[in-house]
Amino acid sequence: MAAAGGAAASTAPRARPGHVSIIVPVHNSERWLDECLKSVWEQDFEGTMELSVFNDASTDGSAEIIEKWKIKLEDAGVPVIVGSNDSSQPRGVGFAKNQAIIQSSGTYLCFLDSDDVMMPQRVRLQYEAAIQHPNSVFTSHGPTVIMPTWFCSREWFFHVGRFDEGGKGVPEDLLFFYKHIQKGGEVFRVNQCLLLYRYHPQAASHSILEETIWNHRVRFLEDRVLRSWTSFTIWNAGKQGKKLYRSLSSANRKKVTAFCDVDEKKITKGFYTYEESEETPKPKIPIRHFRDASPPLIICVKLDLTGGAFEKNLKGLNLKEGRDYYHFN
Repeated sequence: MAAAGGAAASTAPRARPGHVSIIVPVHNSERWLDECLKSVWEQDFEGTMELSVFNDASTDGSAEIIEKWKIKLEDAGVPVIVGSNDSSQPRGVGFAKNQAIIQSSGTYLCFLDSDDVMMPQRVRLQYEAAIQHPNSVFTSHGPTVIMPTWFCSREWFFHVGRFDEGGKGVPEDLLFFYKHIQKGGEVFRVNQCLLLYRYHPQAASHSILEETIWNHRVRFLEDRVLRSWTSFTIWNAGKQGKKLYRSLSSANRKKVTAFCDVDEKKITKGFYTYEESEETPKPKIPIRHFRDASPPLIICVKLDLTGGAFEKNLKGLNLKEGRDYYHFN
């Protein structure tokens, strides 16, 4: 194993055209790792493929499982590159992903978390999509565009920049995704189930506070959207809409001309008072029916939760997404 407590080399090997590197960061994953690596072995992709694993200071049996699968996969014609952080302290998911990428050589990067399982067609279908859509991050069918179903070119990854290596509590995937969007990247979804995502108490995502995610999302919204708007309406006069209003910078709060909603009780009340404000008098934001709202709108209503009622109401306004409204849900 390459020592990396001390890490791997600082520059990536020359990319091999058409070659796919499966990127797997590992930290104390012995409970799931067999099933994860078996799913690499079961891929039906007919192109060339390698597995790049970085073991980030695991203290369980992960290293032994990796060595076992290294023999199996290489016997099947899949090269396996293994790097490790041999210090007593893990450096975090962002660091481990970056090291696995640096030591790999594929033209394309297929990200896989060590507790998840790929469907046999995953690499094949995302590779086919990547050929057609450069500068994209590719996800599979599901509720999120955040890891772990990404697939992108090595060239695009290094154009966006590496993962944040702040360690525990840092949403490195979300921060990378925002940089991807800011640099003109797109998202393309393969509409098939390509991965079994395992949700459990030991998952790295549990170390990230909900408020941390919220604050990053609000800052991205302000930089990406609100900076060019002189005024806007928040669609949702309930808990989420008010939380968004309170989370905005002072300059962007002043741009909020109204809330809008379908709840007659909220509309009848007439306004929302920002009690935490130090201004005198305290700001009072009107609450209107959504049909009386003035675009552009920031929509704080979750999709697919109202039996289609919200989507029908929005469609009836004949607004254009990206110009007249933006989803923040």
